Amino acid sequence: MQGNDDIQTRYERLKKAVDHHRTLYHVHDIEEISQAALDSLKRELTDIEAAHPEFITSDSPSQRVSGKPLPGFKKVKHKVPQWSFNDAFTPENMRDFDARVKRFLRPKFGDVQPSYVCELKIDGLKVVFEYQKGILTTAATRGDGAVGEDVTHNIRTIESVPLSLARAVDIIVEGEVWMSSKNLAAINRQREKDGEPLFMNPRNVAAGSIRQLDPRVAASRNLDVFIYEVPQTSEKLPATQSESLKYLQELGFKVNKHFKIAEDIEAVIAFWDAWKEKGRAQEYWIDGIVVKVNEKKYQEALGYTGKAPRFAIAFKFPAEQVTTVVEGIVLQVGRTGVLTPVAHLRPVEVAGTIVSRATLHNEDEIKRLDVRVGDTVILQKAGDVIPDIVSVVPELRPKNSKAYKWPKSVPECGGDGAIERVPGQAAWLCVNIDSFAVVSRRFHNFVGKHALDIEGFGPSTVDQLLEKGLVQHYNELFTLTEGDLLTLEGFAEISAKKLIAAIKKGSTVELARLIVGLSIPQVGEETALLLADNFRTIDKLAAAPAEKLEAINGVGPIVARAIANWFASKSNKQLIENLKEVLKIKSPPKREAKVLKLTGKTFVLTGSLTSMSRDEAKEKIRTLGGDVSGSVSKKTSYVVAGDEAGSKLDKAEELGVSVLTEDEFLRIIAS
Repeated sequence: MQGNDDIQTRYERLKKAVDHHRTLYHVHDIEEISQAALDSLKRELTDIEAAHPEFITSDSPSQRVSGKPLPGFKKVKHKVPQWSFNDAFTPENMRDFDARVKRFLRPKFGDVQPSYVCELKIDGLKVVFEYQKGILTTAATRGDGAVGEDVTHNIRTIESVPLSLARAVDIIVEGEVWMSSKNLAAINRQREKDGEPLFMNPRNVAAGSIRQLDPRVAASRNLDVFIYEVPQTSEKLPATQSESLKYLQELGFKVNKHFKIAEDIEAVIAFWDAWKEKGRAQEYWIDGIVVKVNEKKYQEALGYTGKAPRFAIAFKFPAEQVTTVVEGIVLQVGRTGVLTPVAHLRPVEVAGTIVSRATLHNEDEIKRLDVRVGDTVILQKAGDVIPDIVSVVPELRPKNSKAYKWPKSVPECGGDGAIERVPGQAAWLCVNIDSFAVVSRRFHNFVGKHALDIEGFGPSTVDQLLEKGLVQHYNELFTLTEGDLLTLEGFAEISAKKLIAAIKKGSTVELARLIVGLSIPQVGEETALLLADNFRTIDKLAAAPAEKLEAINGVGPIVARAIANWFASKSNKQLIENLKEVLKIKSPPKREAKVLKLTGKTFVLTGSLTSMSRDEAKEKIRTLGGDVSGSVSKKTSYVVAGDEAGSKLDKAEELGVSVLTEDEFLRIIAS
């Protein structure tokens, strides 16, 4: 009879053996033993764990699928900021990128020719992995770049993700989760048999699988992963990107083998050209290549803009274009009553997505395209960009077709449906801004994520409440009961309780978010922050005349008049009074006098900063008492000119406004 020590020794050897063959098969495509034999080893492992649960560790192969479904996703604050790439679409775009890189490096390194690493751009879901002492601890989605969702429970189900590394290193890596086209086809065959709708593309299935609360769903999808970046490690970082990829392989990560070092930009273009066609033959979807400066010292010198690294770019394959037919043109009513024309299309697949609608933006765009009902049009979608109608195919235009004529009235605008064009703009809007369509859009905005952010309060729920007469004004949302919600389609006792709890939570709101939620014409998130910072209470803002509003840098005369006129309305005054009775409105944090070094100073930022993102610079200015504006005027104190500064720099020079380099700006905020 074996003793516990012997059993544990066998257990540890089994763990290593299973992990070894898992790595060979799922990472290196090598099969030393059959899958049946590997399954047998796994069964022995789990049998030992069943008898000796004290042996189980988090990196055991048995722990890839474990635990009950989660009630929701936890938020994870990224330890390393997550960036997106700028895009290039043509060889000329890439030559411009190369020229920018060299120009930026020249002051420090002279005339150098950096090498580039070309990597395939896998069309999947980006995930950030953290390992502590070589053990996987957290996996999170990219989210907004600063905060993502904890999806560790699903990532652990992917066989190509190592639960433990070759060395006990503390490391953060980034990668792409994907599904093979072959696997998608198999899933769709089963869904067809089961009478379920088919999935359109593997990217959406991969993303949807990772965002399941039950890890068994992800485990059943046979997902895969490629790791491509190591932003942080407790060991010495390699000197080049190509060495980083080899370093990741040494630790046990699966790295896409089709990367190449290019000595110059023409070699990059040749690589891209070759993969435009070869990419179709791969088991994973590729929508371009990612090009990175190879030398890490050059990467550090190049730094980042507000949203993307200067040392890297996504070189997209030519946009996919298809033709389809315009079956109708309808006007969509927005939250401020603005009308947006939308083309209803014969459904067509573009870049793996079925598209049946495309915005036509405004009356002037319809005239420019001369798009008509019945026209055959060319539809384009590049990457994640919203589908756009590029042009009409005139030779396929039906006989007797008529140019689209802007209507004189729109029934959704209520009453007689009267509409009017905004003077000096291409926009039309409803004369009656209290029609059901406009009111419902305003309610959608009020409870939406940029305003009160009431979780679970979707458009269909809002519309049902309005249709049943349960609410007419914003404040009535906060007097709803569970019984009210149970009268709505799709609500049961649990979902009603959850929404009531979310409404209660949403009744405490930051002033800036409330301002966004009010749907004041011309007022977006940035303007709402300015108004909140300057007035601090809703009463002071409501009482402010247009002249005082216009005195705020970043608020021009048109915006100031729109705000003053909105608050001057008798119905809006009553709306504010009603909201004050049900909401706890939080003013922005007060700035302590001892740190108000920039009080009275207004900054405008233009171009890209290397030391911090633009949002970080804005936050620093505000923390020190200064204001940030989006436009240059005589009231501007300083314009901070970063890399590739635009027209704001020209305006500053024209008005004689002081211009700061990034170094000068850093000295001011550090002094």
